Amino acid sequence: MPSPSLLIVPARFKSGKLYSQVPTSGTGDFTVTRATAATRVNASGLIESVASGIPRLDYFASGGVVGCPALLVEPSAQNLAFNSADFTVSGTWTSGANTISANVTATLDPAGTNTADKIIPTAVSTTHFISNSQSIAFTSGTTYTVSVFAKAGGYDFLRIAFSTEVMPSSNRGASFNLTSGTVGDTQSGVTARIENYGNGWYRCSISRAATVSITPSNPFFINSQNSDSATSVTFTGDGTSGAFLYGAQLETGSVATSYIPTTTAAVTRNTDLIFTSGAVSGAIGQTEGTIYAEVDVRNFTVNSRIISISDGTQSNRITTLFVATNAIRMLATVTGSTQASITSATQSAGIFKIAIGYALNDYALYINGVQIGTDTLASVPACNVVVLGSVDSLSSGNAFNDRIRAAALYTTRLTNDQLAALTTP
Repeated sequence: MPSPSLLIVPARFKSGKLYSQVPTSGTGDFTVTRATAATRVNASGLIESVASGIPRLDYFASGGVVGCPALLVEPSAQNLAFNSADFTVSGTWTSGANTISANVTATLDPAGTNTADKIIPTAVSTTHFISNSQSIAFTSGTTYTVSVFAKAGGYDFLRIAFSTEVMPSSNRGASFNLTSGTVGDTQSGVTARIENYGNGWYRCSISRAATVSITPSNPFFINSQNSDSATSVTFTGDGTSGAFLYGAQLETGSVATSYIPTTTAAVTRNTDLIFTSGAVSGAIGQTEGTIYAEVDVRNFTVNSRIISISDGTQSNRITTLFVATNAIRMLATVTGSTQASITSATQSAGIFKIAIGYALNDYALYINGVQIGTDTLASVPACNVVVLGSVDSLSSGNAFNDRIRAAALYTTRLTNDQLAALTTP
């Protein structure tokens, strides 16, 4: 197997820079721009904030365990929910038949501090909830996602639901089992997800498109319940059991992005833009080559880019991206004309090793050791830019929404056998 001309396994960095392992001269180092702070999961498995321009080496892994660091790349997002970690604030949160214990010491929150609150259904036969009570404008047809970190505190089930002002009553909520870490009863049209953050904490989220344009009085609800139901359950609380909550988030888009803490106003996290250009052109195969990426995919977002080489525009590029039906596509264009386009079948979330071998009239796409397709009638664009997780024009559009574990370039078109070996899990 030939040696790569460029290799990046996220490890060494400084503000505004992510260092490549190959080449060692610095010509393969990536510039990192993000104008705001952002959060990641650190090597201790805790959520922490890093300053603007710092690449996010994220250690989050499935099952609530710490994994190897991967480069977290996300689009811009805004948490519209105020006081995201303080559910006692009047005007932002309204309690319905609950008592709220603030900053509990019974458990550490996902950031390793004691800022989680506990909602405790009262000893009255009724529905028990807290609701967000901000004036937030919803737009019909726009997809919104509500998420919150939750931990069982006596009752196993948590319900999250949009307001009936925004969504039909039969299509607005889902239930989550905080003991088994599974999605429970889910209403039609709602996409529900649960992720294990360890120590009993789960991030629960629901997504759905608004059906009307309105500013609801209560945009969404969170219920601690004693049974699995996507609708509010009437029961008598015991006065001590409930659920621990931390980090509520309301944002546009179909997935919950990394946690954005708020206090008295909405907060925006800018896009991670990661690229290298100029002298790196010597590490890019100009007439033939290979592009490789290993990614941890949990969220398939249509048109989001994984890795691209280009001339800084979308007219001349070779790129990998997600398309509808959760498929992975490679696309090559020369002066704006499509040269090669190969698309995989529908994929499930997981680790993907992706390689594109290219030369004049000789393109191939391999994923996890399997040839997806070939194209024998395609030219090769001249490129001098490498971009990780964003559109080829070096703008913030179509940003990746997940973690990149490694990326590499070769100045030769690896053989099909080598492409299969390189991508075999």
